Amino acid sequence: MNINLIRKSGKFNFEAENESGFTVELDAKAAIGGEGKGFRPMEMLLVGLGGCSGIDMVNVLTKQKEPLDDIKIAINATRKDEEMPPIFDEIEIHFELFGDLNTGKVERALALTFDKYCSVSNILGRSAKINFTYKINKV
Repeated sequence: MNINLIRKSGKFNFEAENESGFTVELDAKAAIGGEGKGFRPMEMLLVGLGGCSGIDMVNVLTKQKEPLDDIKIAINATRKDEEMPPIFDEIEIHFELFGDLNTGKVERALALTFDKYCSVSNILGRSAKINFTYKINKV
């Protein structure tokens, strides 16, 4: 896995590119001179958590033959601002699921996602408390 970053403009604006050619822009917070031209690095960690757990949820539910029509993920996090570095303290991740889904299978998929499959949650969970909730919207 290779990621390359180049400085685009300003003091802290970078563009990251992966091996497939996909790009994302990063920037620092305004308080230290960022210009709001991209995600902040800690936000990217939350994007990774959402993407990893979302992919795993869809994969597990598909293997369970559950009729998942759509999924939305919302993440909120707090940081230990009094510490240096100010790492995440608590992360709340909420899954809004759409389809005629079995509650037991959804809960099993969540357990597998967070206990076994999602590498990002495994890494972040070593320093932050990760709480997950879900809502099933029957369609």
